[in-house]
Amino acid sequence: MTSEQVREKFLRFFEKRGHTVVPSSSLFSDDPSVLITTAGMQQFKPYYTGDADPLTDIHPNLGRPLGSKNTASIQKSFRTSDIDEVGDETHLTFFEMLGNFSFGGYFKKEAIELSHEFITKELGLTIDYVSVFKGEEGVPLDEESEAIWKSLGITDIRRFGREDNFWGPTGSEGPCGPTTEIYIKGVEVWNLVFNEFYSHPGGKLTKLETPGVDTGMGFERLMAVIIGETDVFKTDLFLPIVKKLEEVAPNLDEQSKKVFADHLRASAFLIADGIRPSNKEAGYILRRLLRRVIAYEVSRDVHSDLFAVVVPEVAQKFSDVYPGLKNTEEILRVMEEEKSKFQAALGRGLKELTRYEKLTAEDAFKLYESYGLPFELIKEMAPRESAKNLKQEDFDKEFEKHQKKSRAGAEAKFGGHGLLLNTGEIKAGNKEELNKILRLHTTTHLLQAALRKVLGNEVEQRGSDVNAQRTRFDFTFPRKMTPEEIKKVEDLINQAIKDDLPVRKIELPLEEAKKTGALHFFGTKYPPQVKVYYIGNAIKDAFSKEFCNGPHVERTGEIGKVIITKEEAVSSGVRRIRAKVE
Repeated sequence: MTSEQVREKFLRFFEKRGHTVVPSSSLFSDDPSVLITTAGMQQFKPYYTGDADPLTDIHPNLGRPLGSKNTASIQKSFRTSDIDEVGDETHLTFFEMLGNFSFGGYFKKEAIELSHEFITKELGLTIDYVSVFKGEEGVPLDEESEAIWKSLGITDIRRFGREDNFWGPTGSEGPCGPTTEIYIKGVEVWNLVFNEFYSHPGGKLTKLETPGVDTGMGFERLMAVIIGETDVFKTDLFLPIVKKLEEVAPNLDEQSKKVFADHLRASAFLIADGIRPSNKEAGYILRRLLRRVIAYEVSRDVHSDLFAVVVPEVAQKFSDVYPGLKNTEEILRVMEEEKSKFQAALGRGLKELTRYEKLTAEDAFKLYESYGLPFELIKEMAPRESAKNLKQEDFDKEFEKHQKKSRAGAEAKFGGHGLLLNTGEIKAGNKEELNKILRLHTTTHLLQAALRKVLGNEVEQRGSDVNAQRTRFDFTFPRKMTPEEIKKVEDLINQAIKDDLPVRKIELPLEEAKKTGALHFFGTKYPPQVKVYYIGNAIKDAFSKEFCNGPHVERTGEIGKVIITKEEAVSSGVRRIRAKVE
């Protein structure tokens, strides 16, 4: 079976059994607790916590409610923890995760039976053994899963602890629970998570009102066991890329081929989802991958342009499923631009490297941060005596410190405007600055309303940031706006300002507030009583109405003229507008 056939077989299997098939969400995650999408369940988090209803709340990827308590997806995923492990048979940075999910539709019995049927009947594979949670730290042995597996004829059932058979949460908090895992040919293929708990910051567990199912099956590993292999790079998900590398660089060792194949495939996917190289957040991860590729090219004496060789292969293999990969010209432009920047810094970095008599992990990370020199290149190019005590694990700890800071920054940034929504606090240096922020905050409400009037109700806020200079607004939309559409939005806002509409606030019980049609964030946990700001004479026909803690100007006439300065892509399906007031 080809990967295309398995992909289709999986989705149709679950669709026939009452699951709504949901497209993959972007790698550029809108979950502030993570820098990048790491698991299939992330886009479904609000359903597990009860902050969204699958039958009534609109799902951003579908533009409509799920219509079912059960879903299935094949999710683009990325885990930064494996970057330095890439080069063996199994470790990857980017991977795809096949999963089925239930938010109160079914639990352990149905989940285990569905996985058993798909593996043994649809794929014709034999399960070697399964594992269950043995019980630890106040969570008991999963006897129920053991009994279900026995009823299906599985006799080799192994018990493991929290490290192996308890999953979650993604990020600092969220749903989590015990797991049962399926092993085929000695490889862990499918992990079934039974979300029974909510993990709070600090690790405290509380029971979820509605337990749920969250499963994940690594596509690359599954394809390996289907063809009787343990090496994921021998599957058709990688083979075309590896063969091209062998053609242009026949002297490459196996580890280097795998690093190039993984990192270039991963980079193409990140760029296709709108992520660009930078020194922070998801862009930092992309920069690290690309510069590691360039460093490997230098140290392995590769003279071919591997970007131009690999990207078309990735596009040919995956673009039917992920159309963003069809834009190979843009992907290559981003890669080449980063290569130019790095090559300019590389010489300076290597020169700086020679000045150290004794390199510490902190020194190495500064060299990486300042010049982009990956650890491997630092270790290889530094004078032997200066780097003899330099260890990868110490460098990784420095990198993790940076990630934590970056994640904290992402949470705070989610945003300047988001902080206004949640707390009503504004940080301003003086009265003039405060006034400008109030005007721009109200402008953001007008902007969202105008976008929905021009582009349709598929537009939903994905974050915003307001300071004294400008407002920045991220929203869902599948394409670039035309100049005419941008002008219409700008004109609508300025007409509302010219009309000098009142900006009013009412406090309502949550459910009553929702019935007004006031806009609010998908999946956000709101208090029982919320504030709704509306712009207009009455809430029924207001120009704009949103859940918000304020504060705002009293009338739109105070804002002045609004100018949209830029419209751009943030990630696949998410656009960004920047605007200022005069």
